[in-house]
Amino acid sequence: MDKNIATSVFESLSSGVRLDVFRLLVKKGMEGIVAGEIASTLDLPPTNLSFHLKALTHAGLVTATQEGRFQRYRANLTLMMELIAYLTEECCGGNPELCADFGAESICPQYLTTAED
Repeated sequence: MDKNIATSVFESLSSGVRLDVFRLLVKKGMEGIVAGEIASTLDLPPTNLSFHLKALTHAGLVTATQEGRFQRYRANLTLMMELIAYLTEECCGGNPELCADFGAESICPQYLTTAED
């Protein structure tokens, strides 16, 4: 993955609504979900949702397949994993295998500070 793709993905997720939509699609996995169900689950007006789905699709984070009158949306899990790999490729001094657990406490405890520090 190059920096331009990563930047485009982050820009597309910079909206709270789009982040909620993407997380819902990740939760649904390969089954995906139709736009009407996304709108009702997240309590969004359909026109508002359409705008956000277009941005996510343009960034490649979401795919859409026509099913009769409906479009089923799915998260591009491959791109998501490539982004995570891109972000962590230099993790822990270039040893990403040390970052198996993505919890902040387990990855780099030496960089975490507490309120008492």
